[in-house]
Amino acid sequence: MIFKRTFNLVLILGLTGLITIGCEENKKDGLTENESEQTNPTNQETTISPFSDPDNKEGWVLNEEISDEFEGTKIDTTKWFVEGQNGDYYIWKGRAPSQYVPHNVVVENGNLKLRTQWEPDYNFAKESYADGANKDAYGVYEGKPLPVTTAAIVSKKRFLNGYMEIKSKAPKAAMTAAFWAIGFEQELDMYEQMGVPKIAKEGSITNNMNRTAIHDWSPPSTRPTKAFGYDETLPYVTSDDFHIYGVEWGEDYLKIFRDGKFVYGFTQDELGTDWVLNNPMEIWIDSEIFKWIGVPHKEELPATFEVEYMRVWQKPSDNLLEKDRAFYGFEGPILFEENQKPLTMVPEDADANDYQKFWLFDEGSSTYLKITEGHYASGVEALQFFGYGKNDSLKVDKVKVTSPKGALNIPAGDFILSMKLWLDQGRVANKIHVLLGNPEIEVVFDGLKDLPRRQWVTIEQKISRAKASEFDDFLTLEIRKSDLPKTKAAKLFMDDLAIKKVK
Repeated sequence: MIFKRTFNLVLILGLTGLITIGCEENKKDGLTENESEQTNPTNQETTISPFSDPDNKEGWVLNEEISDEFEGTKIDTTKWFVEGQNGDYYIWKGRAPSQYVPHNVVVENGNLKLRTQWEPDYNFAKESYADGANKDAYGVYEGKPLPVTTAAIVSKKRFLNGYMEIKSKAPKAAMTAAFWAIGFEQELDMYEQMGVPKIAKEGSITNNMNRTAIHDWSPPSTRPTKAFGYDETLPYVTSDDFHIYGVEWGEDYLKIFRDGKFVYGFTQDELGTDWVLNNPMEIWIDSEIFKWIGVPHKEELPATFEVEYMRVWQKPSDNLLEKDRAFYGFEGPILFEENQKPLTMVPEDADANDYQKFWLFDEGSSTYLKITEGHYASGVEALQFFGYGKNDSLKVDKVKVTSPKGALNIPAGDFILSMKLWLDQGRVANKIHVLLGNPEIEVVFDGLKDLPRRQWVTIEQKISRAKASEFDDFLTLEIRKSDLPKTKAAKLFMDDLAIKKVK
C-alpha cells in the first residue's frame, strides 16, 4: 500500500436487525440447492453472519452500502469506484511499473476477478510514481519494458468501526492480493499477500504469509509510516485456494481472524498515540507489483486475484451522532458523502472541501481553544481550553468552535446531550454553552466547578426540539468570559459529544 459520511445501518426483518439471503448464499458456502433445502427444511431464508460469529452473538448488522456478493455480470459502480474507468484515477494509478486499468475488473460466476495481464500494446501513462526512494515509470522496469496492467476498486462509502470479511484467493504470480482501507491520516492493511514472490529477503512477504499492518499518515507523512504490523505464517499457499479473512476494528482494538478462528489481537493501550484508526475508512481491493520481492514474468500472466464476497458488519448505536462520532470526538473531519470526493485527496490531506469539513475556529478563539493530541477520553485527540495564567484574563468576550453547516441531522423530540469533560485543578470555567443552530436552541452545562478534577466525567443535559434539523443545522461549543475567573483559569478538555433519544 502507498498511503498513506456517513454509513447507514440497514435493518431488515423489522426488529431482528438481520439480513436474509436465499439459496445463492448457500451455494457460495458450498451447498447445492437440494442440500440447502435439507439443511433448512422449513425453507426459511438463512441469515448472513460473520464466519467468526456464525450465531451472531455480537449483534452484527450488515452494511449493505459497502458489502458485495459480486453477483451479476459487471461491477456495481454505485458501490465501487473502478480505478481508470472513464479515464479517472483516485489518488494514484497503481504501483509502477504496473498500472491499474478498468478492463481488468471482471465480475463473472459470482466472483470478482482482478486480472493482471501482459499488455505490450497498452498505452501506459507517461509518468512516474515515487515510492519512497524509488521512482518508476508505468510499464517500464529498470529501463526495459514491463507492460503489466492490473486492477483496483475502492468503496464509495466510508464507515467507522466494524467487522470486515473477505473470501479470496491470491493471484498465482508475483503480484499482491491486497485488502485494505484508508481514512483521514490512517491506513489499515487487513492483509497483503503474494502467491509467487521472486526474491526472499528478511521482512518480505512469502507465499504462505498474511500481513496485517497499520500506517500513520498524520503529518509529516514521510516514511516509515508503519505504526504496527503482524505477520502470520499460514499452513497453505495463498494462491492455492479460497480462504476467509476477517478483521474486527473496534473503537480501541483490532482482532484478526482466519477461516473463522481468532489469530491475533491488540489494543489502543498497547499502541498509545500510534493507535491511528480513529476515523471512517473506505475499502480498497487491488493487486500491485512489489518490485523488492520481484516482478511477474510474461509466462505467469494472466493471473487473477479472486474474491467471492466482501462484507462489512457494524453494531447499532443509540447515539444519533454515531455516523460522525469521530468528528464529534475531535479526531478528524466530518464527511459529506453526498458530494464528490476529490480524486486527488490523500489520507494526509487536511484541507477542507465539499467532501470533508473540519471544526471552525475564529481568530480570537484559536488562542485559547485547540484540538490537541495525547489527552483524550477516546481516540487520541480532544478539544482543549488552554486557560490563562497569573495576572491574565480572557482577551475576548467568548471563545467558540463551530461545526460546518449541515453537520447536524436530528429529528424532533426529547434527547440527552452529553459530553466528556476533564477539569484540571484550580479555578475553572463554571459553564459551557452548547448552541444548536437551526432550529436554534441553547444548552448550558452549569456548575462545572463542583465536578471531580483530573478525571474524565460525563456531563449531560436534557433537550427538546419541536422541529427537526434544517438542512444547514450546526453545533457550537462556547466558553464565555463572564463564566470564567478574572485571573488564572485552569485548563479543561472536552471530548465525545453525543445525542441520544430519551428512553
